[in-house]
Amino acid sequence: MVESSEPPHEVSRPPSLPRQARALVAGYTVSSYGSYLNLIALSLFTYEVTGSGLGLGLLMALRLFSGFLAGLVAGALAARIGRRRLMLAADVCQAAAMVVLAVCARSAAEGLLAAVVIVLGAGNTFFTVALRSAIPAIVGAEARVRANGQLATARSLATVAGFASAAPLIAVAGHGAAFAVNAASFLVSATAIFLLRLPTDGDRTEEATSLAQGSAQPRHMAVRRIWTAVPPLILGLVLLRGVDALASSSHNVALPVVAALRVPQDPAVFMTQFWASWAVGTLVAHQLLKGRQVSRMEGRWGVRALAVGTCAMSVCFVLAFTGISTPLLLMAIVFLAGIADGFTEIVYISRLQAAPDRERSHLFGLSATTETCGFALGMVIAAAALDLWTALAVVGVFHGLAFCGALALLLTSLAGRRKAGRTPA
Repeated sequence: MVESSEPPHEVSRPPSLPRQARALVAGYTVSSYGSYLNLIALSLFTYEVTGSGLGLGLLMALRLFSGFLAGLVAGALAARIGRRRLMLAADVCQAAAMVVLAVCARSAAEGLLAAVVIVLGAGNTFFTVALRSAIPAIVGAEARVRANGQLATARSLATVAGFASAAPLIAVAGHGAAFAVNAASFLVSATAIFLLRLPTDGDRTEEATSLAQGSAQPRHMAVRRIWTAVPPLILGLVLLRGVDALASSSHNVALPVVAALRVPQDPAVFMTQFWASWAVGTLVAHQLLKGRQVSRMEGRWGVRALAVGTCAMSVCFVLAFTGISTPLLLMAIVFLAGIADGFTEIVYISRLQAAPDRERSHLFGLSATTETCGFALGMVIAAAALDLWTALAVVGVFHGLAFCGALALLLTSLAGRRKAGRTPA
């Protein structure tokens, strides 16, 4: 008799989110809006202060590097002080940094900017790791796919709104006002987390037993056991997301160049339409997945779905840079890329959240480090490559790497399924 490696498909719908969780999503939406608004404002302000593209690039690299380092310790820090406290601290510290920058906007120097970007880079990583690893404790394991979908939707909407409102706000009120809005958005998120007092940490009984049995070993040995216990297939998922981030950096760098060539009189409109189409696609992805049972995510279906979705996303983004002259066709392709992008993000996060509570924060810390490293490396290489190659060539090579990585993961998963099918029960 052969036992199937796939869990049975259940027809019951997953439970809806509790009211407090929806309030948390609302606070996350506001803080995400402020962050994407500030991404434009801080970039323009940094270029104005440093007076060179090199200075802007170095500070962006510093921000990414601080996020990379934060990912290395985020899991251990969340386990030590608790995820709720870590989210609160991240929001408050980022708000304080933006208040200082808003007050000192007219006399800011490179040193102040460096300190601010360090706080923002590390704070974003700490908050993201704590939030993603806390979702099963907040909403329950069965509702985590729905919660992840709502968070992905919130971030997509915040991306478009933040990018679209940055230029008008800066033109009317200046950079200081944009920084103040960002500070206020962090405080809204922190207030929601503080007042709601959501459960963010799971049952510690298993962890306490484990620590009691191995109390003679140092703490770093316990953490090492967690890492070595991660299945190779899960590490493959994390590595694929790192390559995905590397690929995503290419179209983020190339899009302003293409927009300036396609619509030289108003490239911001082209970029807004591009990202708006992408955001609508992520909304559709949430609708497609919100009824999916989490048991499917935990099996090989989730691995194959992530691989296929990554392949589809890469193909769509490459097609978007082929010079399609029909605006509606271009937006349709970007819309499909958004569906694939949102689909893979929700599946990936939900799959990692299946890990035991005591391992989850460390796993998301590893994921944050890998993704940040991939994106930072990609930004540097893609920016340099654009001086030598066309935007299509750069995006094609980078997303080709993601396509090949996803294909390798898919073939590995299918091979594992066939091997399991030949094993007698």
